[in-house]
This record gives sequence, structure tokens and C-alpha cells, in this order.
Amino acid sequence: MDNCDESPNKLALVERNYMPQGIHLVDPNAVAKSSKQDLVALAREIQKADNYIKANACNKLQVIAEQMKFLQRQAENILLEVKQNMKLHHAACNFVKHPGQVYHLYERKSGQYYFSMLNPEEWGNSGPSQTYKGSYRLEQDHSWTPISDVHTKDNELNLFSKLLSNNEMIPNL
Repeated sequence: MDNCDESPNKLALVERNYMPQGIHLVDPNAVAKSSKQDLVALAREIQKADNYIKANACNKLQVIAEQMKFLQRQAENILLEVKQNMKLHHAACNFVKHPGQVYHLYERKSGQYYFSMLNPEEWGNSGPSQTYKGSYRLEQDHSWTPISDVHTKDNELNLFSKLLSNNEMIPNL
């Protein structure tokens, strides 16, 4: 719109031009005639267009709001994962942990958490007084995967490995 001073809700007709492209009109008054119904119809069309534009903007903003909520949930999940990984890395341990290995977390009566290479079955009845808290695999990136999620994690890693080996995820530059 060239004329920015016009109100967006104001009904505007095209200004009269008695000589379009330098040619005289036969009857300039006939060109300028418009009925009240024409003006009402034009106003309705403008209102309808305004409503569509507003609805379209609302739909786009709703999509962005949903994406923001999704990103917020992802951020919350990442922070929970970081907290869990830090807790596990700070558990007492008397050996060097290696990626790919499964370790078993226990809690002593004193409240101390510690990792063991022995699972509850291997301790049997001869184990110290402790509470088994779960088994975790140390990943290559030094994150921890609960043993119950290892199969799913392996499937994901295998899929990513196949995609990378086929160069399907690497863009051509």
C-alpha cells in the first residue's frame, strides 16, 4: 500500500481517472457510478479478508507456541538427564568405569550410593547390607542408560550408524 496514512478499516475506492493510459473515456460518469450494494459488498469482502488474515496469523502463532512448548519440554528433559548423569557420576566407585560396560548402583544404610560390577544375583545372600537402585550402562559420551532402556538405545544407535555409513545424513556440499 503506497498510502500509509489510510486507516486499515477505511473503505477506499480507486480514484477516478478520466484518461486511463492517455485515452479519453466515452462517458466518464458511467465509469464512476457505483451503487450502495456495491459499496456494502466491497466492505464485506474487505472484512472477510481481514478476518482470514487474522485467523491465518493466529494459526501460525499457535504453531510457534506449540513448538515453544515442545522445546521447553525437551529442555526440561535434558536438565533432568543431566541431573541424573551427574548423580550417577558422583556415586562412589573403587574402579575405573569404561564406556559400554554395565554397572550396578547400590545404596548403603549410611545413605552412600556406590557402583559395583556385581549385580544383585552375583552378590547372593553374602552381600553387604545394601539396597539395589538399578543397573546402568556407561555410554561413549559418558552419559548413563538405565539397563531397561539399553535395547532401545542400541536400536537407535544402530540406525544412526547405518544412516551415517550410507552417507544419507551427510549433506552434499
